[in-house]
Amino acid sequence: MASLLVNIDVDDLKKAVQFYCAALDLTVGRRFGHDAVELLGANAPIYLLAKPNGTVASASSRHLRSYARHWTPVHLDFVVDNIESAVDKARNAGARLEGNVRSNNWGKIAMLADPFGHGICLLEFVGRGYDEIATPEKSKRQE
Repeated sequence: MASLLVNIDVDDLKKAVQFYCAALDLTVGRRFGHDAVELLGANAPIYLLAKPNGTVASASSRHLRSYARHWTPVHLDFVVDNIESAVDKARNAGARLEGNVRSNNWGKIAMLADPFGHGICLLEFVGRGYDEIATPEKSKRQE
């Protein structure tokens, strides 16, 4: 199985460390010079990478980094025990709530943006969590 490492580009490393540690109770693991910090406390380590605003995202892309609110099909979901207190904590640390907390039969979800424009969600599972809505995958022998 592959190991997962999460990398998040930010334009202010100190501000990013403060936000993610305060909002999500993560802790600093290692520092890599002035350009990267490892955060621990989630299921996978999170690496904050200092990348200046307006720089090219990759050699094969014309897109420039922007830390205004942006959309990407990849975002992080953080599972919490109490969504109301987690939302308050994240907002106090600098996140922006982007709508009301929604309830579903699997739990609650709050959609936010971190101070760098990245979408993050907070989830509070209830009952069996996603199993409340999941359908088992049929094996080839069952078909």
